[in-house]
Amino acid sequence: MSWLTDKDPIRGDAKSCDAIEDVIIPRSHDLGGFEVRRALPAASRQMVGPFIFFDQMGPAQFLAGKGIDVRPHPHIGLATVSFLFDGEMFHRDSLGTALSIKPGEVNLMTAGRGIVHSERTEPQLRVDGQNLFGIQSWMALPKSHEESDPGFSHHSTSDLPRLEGEGKRVSVIMGTVYGATSPAKFPHASFYAEAVLAPGAILPLDPDYDERAVYVVSGRIDIAGQSFEGGQLLVFKPGDRISILAETNARLMLLGGEPMDGPRHIWWNFVSSSQERIDAAKEDWRQGRFDIVPGDEQEFIPLPENR
Repeated sequence: MSWLTDKDPIRGDAKSCDAIEDVIIPRSHDLGGFEVRRALPAASRQMVGPFIFFDQMGPAQFLAGKGIDVRPHPHIGLATVSFLFDGEMFHRDSLGTALSIKPGEVNLMTAGRGIVHSERTEPQLRVDGQNLFGIQSWMALPKSHEESDPGFSHHSTSDLPRLEGEGKRVSVIMGTVYGATSPAKFPHASFYAEAVLAPGAILPLDPDYDERAVYVVSGRIDIAGQSFEGGQLLVFKPGDRISILAETNARLMLLGGEPMDGPRHIWWNFVSSSQERIDAAKEDWRQGRFDIVPGDEQEFIPLPENR
């Protein structure tokens, strides 16, 4: 592919560094030997485009006999995007979907008016233990789609556009970026991509969307003379062209989109523009009015009573 030439910002120029609006350090949660780092929502920012939750899962190493067991639980008003770097998870949902997600693949689950799902490690993968490392993000649906039908789509590695050259490899997970469009569809102008950079590679990020961010998964990068390391979410001001220099081998997640149509209420696994709708979803889960997950009917996560 042909990348745009690097013109600005100028390395070491203080004005260029002002393109960074916020640096968010994720909060860590230990889920019983499995660490999750949550970058969004943060105290300083609820969303970047439609991205309202952004979680780094792991890296974790499960011992023999162990694995991930996220019991069936509900969602409304959002879509979840799962993308793994290492390991494997088995997804089931109330639509009857039952499949594994592996590194480089995309699971896009749209909750709409309501869906229930679980994520587990399959028995055969527990025999010797396994590693697990990836990103799971939640995207708030626009108001026009909050009560849409639930849906699920899976896209293999070969389905995703991959742009390579000059020490860069970009996989377009969702939306449109660098002139390439993913088959994973979302009803709001947005983009999401994985970028893997070799030392010295320069990755441009043009102001095609008002809200943009880069999450540093691993490695160290330079933006206008300032270094950033793994585990940081960099949120940029609109209108500035960004150049990202890889100081080491680096893996990044590029994300953003146009501003959402207003703030969202968040409670447990529910996202909505209406507090009343969240209250109704609470009662629906409490009363067992959500659909069940075929093949995973014996367990579920109860409604939290202390939230």
